[in-house]
Amino acid sequence: MSDPEARARETVKKAEKKLTGFFGKDPDAAAELLTQAANQFKLAKNWNEAGATYERAAQVNLKINSKHEAATCYVEASKVYQKCNKSSAIRCLHMSIEYYTEMGRLSMAARNVREVAETQEKEGQKEASIQYYLKAAELFGMEDQTSEANKCRLKVAQFSAELDQYETAVEIYEDIAKTSLENNLLKYSAKGYLLNAGICRLCLSKDAGLRAAVERYEDMDLSFSGSREDNLLKELVEAKETGDTEKFTNAIQEYDSMTRLDAWKTNLLLKAKKRIEVHDEEDEEDLT
Repeated sequence: MSDPEARARETVKKAEKKLTGFFGKDPDAAAELLTQAANQFKLAKNWNEAGATYERAAQVNLKINSKHEAATCYVEASKVYQKCNKSSAIRCLHMSIEYYTEMGRLSMAARNVREVAETQEKEGQKEASIQYYLKAAELFGMEDQTSEANKCRLKVAQFSAELDQYETAVEIYEDIAKTSLENNLLKYSAKGYLLNAGICRLCLSKDAGLRAAVERYEDMDLSFSGSREDNLLKELVEAKETGDTEKFTNAIQEYDSMTRLDAWKTNLLLKAKKRIEVHDEEDEEDLT
């Protein structure tokens, strides 16, 4: 039989006989056959049937207390559901997370939580993805996988800033900068995190302690003091304090001519500039 879908359905029938056989049940064999059938459905690109069959295999594995195999089947189900049913993909990942956590396999659970976050991110659901990235960071942290935890936290900071939750973003960037400075391999990345924190602070209200924050950054990281990142923030702080939008724009353009600003920074700086313009308009209204 050359048709993979036909082979898959035949394999499912064999599995069902192992579950209801007159001469005795064999759930171990049934679980293995269902996994084979799911793989065959996957070859046939019948994603829904593949996902459903992986789920059946997971359920049989749970009945024989094979939680690791069940969790693996739920992960595989999630992968094929990604191609046809996003909600089922997330549901199956949740199931795998539950069982990996029960078994103390926190690293596996963390990777699967991060996969949920990435799925939500691709769907444009930033607020939902933040919650999953935070949970993944927590689980990675419990396993002392600081680098992986920080990758997830940086995603939280990025999306928090995009959602105007600047205080959260500032806290994360400053904390990761601090911990990076304690590691010889990571300390050179601290300047970038401090710059991001400063940009987020620029988007806050006028009394956000901007100047004091920049001075603190200089004390935290000696290589930050006098750097292009430091000089940029100082000029932007002065421009914001004086309401000088032209100075604000010129400082950005000068920095960008040497070090290209990414879209994230550019968008936030535009928001910060608009805050200056709005503040100036409000001042003019007060005078009239």
